[in-house]
Amino acid sequence: MKAAIAQINAKVGDLAGNARLLADAARTAHAQGATLVLAPELALTGYPPEDLLLRPAFMAACAEALQALAAELADCEGLHLIVGHPHQFGVRGDVRSKSLAVQQRFNAASVLAGGAVRGTYCKRELPNYQVFDERRYFASGRDAGLSPLVVDVGGLRVGVLICEDAWFDEPAQAACDAGAQLLCVLNASPFHLDKAGEREARMADRARAVGRPLLYAHLVGGQDEVVFDGASFALDAQGAVTARAPAFEPALLLLDVVADGSAHGAVAEVPCIEAQAWSALVIGVRDYLGKNGFPGALIGLSGGIDSALVLAVAVDALGADRVHAVMMPSPYTADISWLDARDMAARLGVRYDEIAIAPVFDAFRASLAPHFIGRAEDTTEENLQARIRGTLLMAMSNKFGSIVLTTGNKSEMATGYCTLYGDMAGGFAVIKDVAKTLVYRLAEWRNQQPTRRADGRPGETGPVIPERIITRAPSAELRPDQTDQDSLPPYAVLDAILARYMEEDQGIEEMVAAGFDRADVERVTRLIKLNEYKRRQSPVGIRITHRAFGRDWRYPITSGFRA
Repeated sequence: MKAAIAQINAKVGDLAGNARLLADAARTAHAQGATLVLAPELALTGYPPEDLLLRPAFMAACAEALQALAAELADCEGLHLIVGHPHQFGVRGDVRSKSLAVQQRFNAASVLAGGAVRGTYCKRELPNYQVFDERRYFASGRDAGLSPLVVDVGGLRVGVLICEDAWFDEPAQAACDAGAQLLCVLNASPFHLDKAGEREARMADRARAVGRPLLYAHLVGGQDEVVFDGASFALDAQGAVTARAPAFEPALLLLDVVADGSAHGAVAEVPCIEAQAWSALVIGVRDYLGKNGFPGALIGLSGGIDSALVLAVAVDALGADRVHAVMMPSPYTADISWLDARDMAARLGVRYDEIAIAPVFDAFRASLAPHFIGRAEDTTEENLQARIRGTLLMAMSNKFGSIVLTTGNKSEMATGYCTLYGDMAGGFAVIKDVAKTLVYRLAEWRNQQPTRRADGRPGETGPVIPERIITRAPSAELRPDQTDQDSLPPYAVLDAILARYMEEDQGIEEMVAAGFDRADVERVTRLIKLNEYKRRQSPVGIRITHRAFGRDWRYPITSGFRA
């Protein structure tokens, strides 16, 4: 028999649009002989639907959309589509001593065939860590006493699992005990660097443990701060990869299923770490703007590495015609910053404008002078410049509808080396989860890739980021002769401490024992704590590590604890 994995880019809440993607993929696969099509977790709604799930109208619409999708595919003889969706069963229960009709919600998958729903499976293992909070919304199929689902597709017994189920022993074993010869795993697993390798390794362990081949269908696309990287795959019973879809793009992976139930097809390459990060940033920007209807992007271009990187990502994501760069020099802006900003804008072919902020800066200082008598200039005046720039960019955003992409990196967001209502002002934080050392790696990697032509095809190889932007010492240019390292430890040190403390939960003594200077460790960790209030006010941004500031990091602003 033939099978297929429908790796779609779903939009949360767009039930009609998602159903159309699923129907088109199923019909295309059926036309090529497939009788089994596997779609991702919650593909009908997009993932994660969050508190939409708490609205009865949304759940009712999901049920209607599922039935409509089944009916639409009724003419596809022999086709079995396994699709993820939220589901409810009506149950009776005693809640707070009152007999009420309780509607339990489940993260479910249904088999659609012959114009009807032929069976429904409810996820048994509900993740509640990192970006996941499924226990807020769903009940466990196991706890509700619901059985595994195994269906016959052309004589092959297919067992259904959903994402986290396949990371544990019991759900897969229960499916095999019910007669499954092939495991079909529906997934919506948010990306972080090298997550694809981790997934394949864990699923290989599962396939070997139960002695069954496995299909893994995964979402692709950006949804607010998370990105789904696709790279759906098939494994044989020994855990070897027998097919793999491309990463970071929609795909229909066609498979030949042989007698032992294993499926074979094209095997796409796994991108390197830099390519993974770049693709995640690109798809994150493209989908955030596209799915929310923004016509384009505005970027404050400074002549520095961070804004240069964001500009290059935005052009790869949207095309040069939808990106507008604005240089806003102050009295402390170096001439080379002007020259490099102009050079990069010309290389990428974006609209470029300059707005000098000195007259506005002088007006602000004059207005405040009577109130600041006797006080020397300090970071107050530095921050005024950043806030003037933020105001100008937001004014242009209001006038033209384009969204402001902020340019702060993870190292800056961690330590507060950023200005509230200044460089933090905007709608989407592209490199919010990219440490400064990775910023440099990505800039150098991008300069080695082909440029993009207006029609989207690769052009001539050549650097898009001027070399001087990469090699010069980073500076906010808010006072004479300023560099970032005046206020922060070297970025190699800062980023290593940040990764250990924030991503790996290491303590101060553990880092000191590993060879880090105590003063640096205490300084960085103190800054991370002090600047929680700033980060809470920052725009949503793309998550590329296994722990990003945002849904992953939920520390109190007001806290008396000190390590």
